[in-house]
Amino acid sequence: MIWNEEIETMPRQDLEELQLKKLQATVKRAFNEIPYYNKKYSEAEVYPEDIECLNDIQKLPFITKDDLRESYPFGLFAVDMSKIKELHSSSGTTGKPVVSGYTEKDLDTWAETIARGLSMMGIGENDILQNTHGYGMFTGGFGVHYGSHKVGAAIIPISTGQTRRQIEIMQDFGTTGLIFTPSYGIHLGEIALEDGIDPKTLGIKAIGFGAEMWTEEIRQRVEEIFGAKAYNIYGLTELMGPGVGVECIEQKGLHIAEDIYYPEIIDPNTLENLGPNQKGELVLTNLQREGMPVIRFRTKDLTKLTYEKCGCGRTHARMSRITGRSDDMIKVKGVAIFPSQIEKALLRIGDVEPHYLIIVTRPGTLDEIEVKVEASQNLFFDGVKDMMAITDKIGKSIENETGIRVKVTLVEPKSLPRFEGKAKRVIDERDLH
Repeated sequence: MIWNEEIETMPRQDLEELQLKKLQATVKRAFNEIPYYNKKYSEAEVYPEDIECLNDIQKLPFITKDDLRESYPFGLFAVDMSKIKELHSSSGTTGKPVVSGYTEKDLDTWAETIARGLSMMGIGENDILQNTHGYGMFTGGFGVHYGSHKVGAAIIPISTGQTRRQIEIMQDFGTTGLIFTPSYGIHLGEIALEDGIDPKTLGIKAIGFGAEMWTEEIRQRVEEIFGAKAYNIYGLTELMGPGVGVECIEQKGLHIAEDIYYPEIIDPNTLENLGPNQKGELVLTNLQREGMPVIRFRTKDLTKLTYEKCGCGRTHARMSRITGRSDDMIKVKGVAIFPSQIEKALLRIGDVEPHYLIIVTRPGTLDEIEVKVEASQNLFFDGVKDMMAITDKIGKSIENETGIRVKVTLVEPKSLPRFEGKAKRVIDERDLH
């Protein structure tokens, strides 16, 4: 089911003409209405009239999270405060939070992107969608909420936590669609099984998930648990929230709503633009945002774009699953490692659960990595010999994946913390300042 057929299946040439028109208008408005852009572009000696074709976007300077923090709280708003109808912000764990402001029209645009995504997942007016994403300042809950209203589905705004209540509501209300982070989805499934409920019998037909790193193996685990397809949703507070990209039934990358967000891929080191199917850092530009247009935002997310028409009929670019961040990698012994690599290595091994913690320390002058992994219930009763063999196997698998040796510690089932929001997988205890 395609929500907005005219836009989502638009021939590439027409789409690019539309993007250029919107880009020119956005740059002009940002330059005229927001002192930050006026100053930044004037210093770079680039002006709205210099944007004559889409490639000219490369003349514009990038914007980063630091720029957004420096403009805290409302320095990047392009409209008077009386026009702003909603405010959200990031968690601000590394300094001032990033604030996002929305006009009435922006909220509708946001709902439109999620409506397209829910349609890709097969969610429509006959569905009941249970949204376990957090409501509040986090954008996850509300984005899904507005999109669900737009497609006509009934939404259960249950938010995070109360896991057993979540399962009870699925049973009692006849939930057909679920939204969660992958780690919380697996946790939900575990609790249901613990209580003698097979999640496959709950009647879930589609799952939307995102907000944290995951691997293909994790997706398979989620799909096995619930007996339903799980679709990746991508978004970020800075640009609007979830809905920037969503997977369709083909599950071959996330369709970016290209009439609303303009995507680029750059080399994070040289900052040069890369071509289709080349992996680099995703840069995004709002093309249709009134309240707070963000132009050439460096997401730090590593991915690649393909522009080939999808089997579902949509023509918009698809981004591959995020495989890491250009900044959340752990540098150990000079080697860049992403938690997703360790997750991948773990999930190749049977007898362990997809719950793990990476602890990085520097007891002397050398870095050490310990990976704590939950053993499966069966393995835990199988004795020391089996556990040593599995530990050894995991160590080798991680070394194959990352090129470095780590200490592997098997821990009891359910002994590692569970996260209802984003899973915190890495504890870096080194003093790197």
